[in-house]
Amino acid sequence: MAAPATAAPPPMIANDAVVLGILAVILGFVFWSSSRTDGFWKKFYGIVPALLLVYFLPSLLNSTGVVSGDASGLYPMARDYLLPSALVLLCVAIDFQAILRLGPKAIIMFVIGTVGVMLGGVVALLALQVIHPDTVAGDTWRGMTTLAGSWIGGGANQAAMQATYAVDETLFGQFVAVDVLVGSLWMAALLLLAGRAERFDRWTGADTSAIEVLKQRIETYQSAHARNPSLADLMVILAVGLGATGLAHAIADIAVDWVKSLPPEWKLKDYSLDTKFFWITVLATTFGLILSFTRARKLEGAGASKIGSVMLYVLVATIGMKMNLSALIDKPWFFALGAIWIAVHALLMLAVAKLIRAPLFFMAVGSQANIGAAASAPVVASAFHPSLAPVGVLLAVLGYAMGTYAAYALGQILMRMA
Repeated sequence: MAAPATAAPPPMIANDAVVLGILAVILGFVFWSSSRTDGFWKKFYGIVPALLLVYFLPSLLNSTGVVSGDASGLYPMARDYLLPSALVLLCVAIDFQAILRLGPKAIIMFVIGTVGVMLGGVVALLALQVIHPDTVAGDTWRGMTTLAGSWIGGGANQAAMQATYAVDETLFGQFVAVDVLVGSLWMAALLLLAGRAERFDRWTGADTSAIEVLKQRIETYQSAHARNPSLADLMVILAVGLGATGLAHAIADIAVDWVKSLPPEWKLKDYSLDTKFFWITVLATTFGLILSFTRARKLEGAGASKIGSVMLYVLVATIGMKMNLSALIDKPWFFALGAIWIAVHALLMLAVAKLIRAPLFFMAVGSQANIGAAASAPVVASAFHPSLAPVGVLLAVLGYAMGTYAAYALGQILMRMA
């Protein structure tokens, strides 16, 4: 019988109001220092992207026990309330037709990302069977299926794999730690790469004209309609963002209850249609895109996307607060397994991006739509430009649909290999 897990010590700061204040100070400092036009900070941010600091500084607080990302309620709040509101406000100014003109390479890179996760799982298991067989002995393959579910789809697909393959709670928890740490480090790497997009695109020979046209059209629209926002403007922007989020939650509750009432043999759970977050994300994005065809688009002139970006950066800080670097100490070989796994995914993405001359934007968002799903794919997309965030969401939705099937298929392969 396994020994009971030792409870984690309480954080130095457990009050979420205080933690939120600390995160706000971090955000303020990072964006103040990154706005400097000369001196040390100018050189520093020429190397380190501001968004990377927004992510890593909270992770240091979590790793040193100052705060606890797991105990805090800030991430669920940001995920459920701020993320959908940000998606609405970022989509208000989007040119949907221009997104469609981005072409098929975005979809290709997303599919290759899924293939990379499946191939990475096989290679990682083979590698650890040679390097450290004890790590992958017994039921380790079962835990790997939950990681595959998360890295192809999301949390719902991960939970589906736990139930499907009867994964022990302790093993499941260990792979959740691998998911958070390795996935977070990969996201950090993508954010770092985003600051070097031009160099990467020269290496691949990518044609980024469609992406540049989309960004320029958004910027032209913003400059043509820009105005000093009044209090009424700001209140209307909040009404649109939070109001649409509230409506998305209301419809999601109804949709989830309806899906759960349908015959189980329809297997709608395989598409994550019984999870509220799936519906909230899809509905918020849809509402934003619909509003972009109406007079609500004029709110962009008053800074709708800037307010949406503020909400998104708060989410980034709370995501960073969940990463614990000290987790490497507990199961180091599990993290080696995860590192090999993500490395195979990354190398395949790089190879195909070079082969089809795909821009870094397509590679980064296609990867994160698999690894991080809808909670972080728009974060990576917005690192290139706020107007590109919806592209990350649209691809992440595909991941929800594919996650259970692809992870189940990989589980069958791993079971036979083990």
